[in-house]
Amino acid sequence: MTIHTTDATMTSDRSPEYAYRAAGVWRLSWLPQQLTHDQALAGMRLDELLSDPDMVHDATAADRIAAHAADLGVRYEHAVILLSRRMAARTHRPPRPAPPERGEPAPGAGRSAPRSLHLLG
Repeated sequence: MTIHTTDATMTSDRSPEYAYRAAGVWRLSWLPQQLTHDQALAGMRLDELLSDPDMVHDATAADRIAAHAADLGVRYEHAVILLSRRMAARTHRPPRPAPPERGEPAPGAGRSAPRSLHLLG
């Protein structure tokens, strides 16, 4: 588990979540409150521990999870819920349309291409 830090960002090699500094305060991608640098780092460490399935039954990891959550001023259960929602939002894919029956035009056939694409992060 590695957290890469710069003066303005923190990223993880284990999780897509991140921290960033804006207007002199730090924020986590998954927690909507203003933080200090140390709190943002604790949030990144908490995310990495919660993202590692091997840590589920590790008592030492559980103590570290509780400590990092306390540093953030949240219960670890709340952090789990917030991170789970982020993961669900990232992995949600709209259902694919059924393939057209033989001889029917494909869905969207004859329509022009969209003028712009919006990528969600």
